[in-house]
This record gives sequence, structure tokens and C-alpha cells, in this order.
Amino acid sequence: MKNSEIAERFSELSTPLAADACIRVGVSFSVAPFGIQSVLSDSRVGGRAFPVRHFGSVDVFLEALNEAEEGDVLVVDNNGRLNEGCIGDLIVIEASACNLGGVVIWGAHRDSAELAKLGLPVFSYGSWPVGPLRLDERSTDAFKSARFGEYTVTRNDVVFGDLDGVLFVPYESVNDVLQMAELLWETERTQADAVRSGRTLREQLRFDEYLARRKLDPDYDFRKHLRAIGGAIEE
Repeated sequence: MKNSEIAERFSELSTPLAADACIRVGVSFSVAPFGIQSVLSDSRVGGRAFPVRHFGSVDVFLEALNEAEEGDVLVVDNNGRLNEGCIGDLIVIEASACNLGGVVIWGAHRDSAELAKLGLPVFSYGSWPVGPLRLDERSTDAFKSARFGEYTVTRNDVVFGDLDGVLFVPYESVNDVLQMAELLWETERTQADAVRSGRTLREQLRFDEYLARRKLDPDYDFRKHLRAIGGAIEE
């Protein structure tokens, strides 16, 4: 699946829907550690990951942009550092010129005001005004993988990001995940419209029936009930 299709289909969805979809279809996924935020007030990104490890100099990003494909999401491993802004406006301008889908950083960014004007989705753990003052020895796996918390991101991952956070999903399963997420979205929209029309969520989910069944069968939990009636409020 091309990045353009991934981005288009995800544009109507969300990371909570994608996470629920992964659980429904039995696909393993990873979540960026708590605290990641979008530089933009409303941002969404979906595309194949292009991992890159940062060693203190921006040349590694420029080289990555030589290799990345249109719509790829640059996933930057800066070892979670919060005391250096490893990505700034010039690299994001270059990424935008290369038609990348966005940038996701395990670390911090800088030039926040300029990044907000550019409009390219950028996710990080905050801003820091000073760039890297170190220059580490570059490893041979600079573009093979990027650590993100306890997870290792590769080209075999797809990145989904929005105001709720960032997910990493196997590329081979992305169509199944998106199909299920779209189904969940349709179900939830139908339920929401019904509530607005006067039919409560409890009515739709036959909540009284669930309570009665639970009295007779303590092992009958709410998730079993939802699966039985096709509800989509949780998994």
C-alpha cells in the first residue's frame, strides 16, 4: 500500500481507533512512550516509517532525505534526550520539500514558532532552544532502525500519529488494521448519531440485558457483551 493511500484513509480516523482495530484483528503494535506531543494544535500523520539515528550532526537527516520516499514519516532516534533540540526549522522545511508525511522524534525539537507555520506534522517530547553540542561516532545502522522507548522501529512499520499519541503498526498488516478501524469508525458514528436523536448509548448497547445476564453468569463481562451485539465503545 502506498503512503498516499495510508494517509488518506487515516485522515478520517484516529490513533484510538487504530489501536482498537489492532486488538480486534490480533495485530501486535507499539505505542510511543507517554508525553509525545504534536507541535501543531491539530495534527495527523500516517505513513511508512523511515528510521534514522541521530549522532549530533544534521547531515544524517539530509542523507536520510536522499533515501526517503514521498509520504514517509521520518522517525528520529535521539535516545529520548530532552536537553537538545535535534530537529529545527531548516530540516523540517527540507522534509516538507521532499513531500515527507511528517517527523516523529524520540527527543526534543526547536524553532517551535517556525515549525507551527510550516504545517508539516512534527511530534516530539517538547522543545529546547539549544541544538546538539556533541558529535558521536556514527554507527552502521543509522537508517536500518530507530529506537523509540523500548520499541525498535524499522522500515517494516507504519506510523500513525494524532493528538492522542503515536502508534507503530506492522506494514504487512496495515490494510487489515485500516479496514477494521474504518468499520469501528462507522459503528461509533452511528451510535453517536443515535444518541443525538434521543436513543441513549445504554439502550443501543442493551445495557439492562447485560446487567441481567451478568447476574446469572459472573464470567459474562462487558467486552463479551459488546462483541456479541457488535458494539464498538471498547475492546
